Amino acid sequence: MTDQTTPPVNQWKTLDKDLARFSQLEAATAAIGRPVVAIGIAFVFVVVSALVAFVLTGHQSGNLVIVVAAAFGAYMALNIGANDVANNMGPAVGAKVLTMGGAILIAVVFETAGALIAGGDVVNTISGGIVAPEAVDEPKVFVWAMMAALISAALWLNLATWLGAPVSTTHSIVGGVMGAGITAAGFGAVDWGKMGQIAASWVISPVMGGVIAALFLAFIKAKVNDVPDKIGAARRWVPLLIGIMAGAFAAYLAMKGLKKLFDVSLGNALLIGLVIGVVTTLVMRPIIHRQSEGMENRKKSLKKLFGVPLILSAALLSFAHGANDVANAVGPLAAIVHAVQDHGTADKVSIPLWVMLIGAFGISFGLMLYGPKLIRMVGQEITKLNPIRAYCVALSAAITVIIASWLGLPVSSTHIAVGGVFGVGFYREWEAERKARALNLQKGTPVMPEERRRRKLVRRAHVLSIGAAWIITVPLTAGLSALVFLALRAIG
Repeated sequence: MTDQTTPPVNQWKTLDKDLARFSQLEAATAAIGRPVVAIGIAFVFVVVSALVAFVLTGHQSGNLVIVVAAAFGAYMALNIGANDVANNMGPAVGAKVLTMGGAILIAVVFETAGALIAGGDVVNTISGGIVAPEAVDEPKVFVWAMMAALISAALWLNLATWLGAPVSTTHSIVGGVMGAGITAAGFGAVDWGKMGQIAASWVISPVMGGVIAALFLAFIKAKVNDVPDKIGAARRWVPLLIGIMAGAFAAYLAMKGLKKLFDVSLGNALLIGLVIGVVTTLVMRPIIHRQSEGMENRKKSLKKLFGVPLILSAALLSFAHGANDVANAVGPLAAIVHAVQDHGTADKVSIPLWVMLIGAFGISFGLMLYGPKLIRMVGQEITKLNPIRAYCVALSAAITVIIASWLGLPVSSTHIAVGGVFGVGFYREWEAERKARALNLQKGTPVMPEERRRRKLVRRAHVLSIGAAWIITVPLTAGLSALVFLALRAIG
């Protein structure tokens, strides 16, 4: 006789199926809810930024324009965080030295610190002389031009993030300013020589970053990875490599990231870097010796020695990025505030603290809400990274910026970092092909085309999509900015 208090077996099966349906429903709801929550937080941040602008400038004439500009400045900052910061953290996450959560935490802290401590308190309102100031000397036209540049750059960054393409925020703003300037004052208002330099940087930045990263990877493989006594070689060369990294970042930060605190010439920055590099090399020799004790004499063991330097380099890159690129988010906003409050269109304007805070926190929020997609793409989907390869990418970013500054070339940190990832990937392809060809020559068998294609270590689809996104950034934002400027002028 069956106990009436115990449900039949079939009833248990039915209950399990119902619970499974509920769990699937909960999973589906969570999947739908996550993007909604992110959009909601982003929307709240934009609204709060606009309210802050209203409270601080509400008693002044033209405050509505400042409030709207503050909202778009916050939107721009969110998109910079979502797109541009991935270049600093992607290699460390792809090399599995940092988790996604750890990378985001470090980036948020150092991006915010860089923006608030060393962020430029003065910015060029015409984006580095792209448009002649006298061409838009009327305050009303100037405000429309800056607003159009801000809106067009933010929309393009949003679309690029959605497409999974890391693009240059600086080039986005430059294209926006150029499009609005041409619409306002004609083609003669644009400094085409400057634009030619920027166009050249589309090629120079990634190629230089890729070559330097590949050269360091080749050096490490020749001097450390591929020698019989790997541990002995590591004790000799790894302290020097870490010293080079420390010196490069010291020079980079002194020259690019600390302009608000003090002005440093290129020569003095290099001298600072040399001193820091030598001291770091001497300090790291006993440390690396202790770390390497008991390690097995194989390549996998060597990767552990590059973990901490890679984390530090990612943090320093984030600090420098926050110090430099916060102006891309809030430079046009600061220019609009200046034009409305002071009725002027000066070449350079100061950034108020509340404007800087919008940029700093906006970049951090954008990174937390939408950054993981681009971090994974840069760190995991272009080519396979390990700590040594990621270290070469980070080091190439700092060195390339220093060389470009010495040569007077405008370069993009985005292009350099992604170019470094491509550089180590293509070097690995070349090395694998060279070894396979030598092996097949010994065996007397040719390498079949199918086998050669199978050995490709860099995803060609990303090369094409990212390259296309880089090329169209300036013309696309320029065209979009022109349309926005015409609409604003019609409304105005």
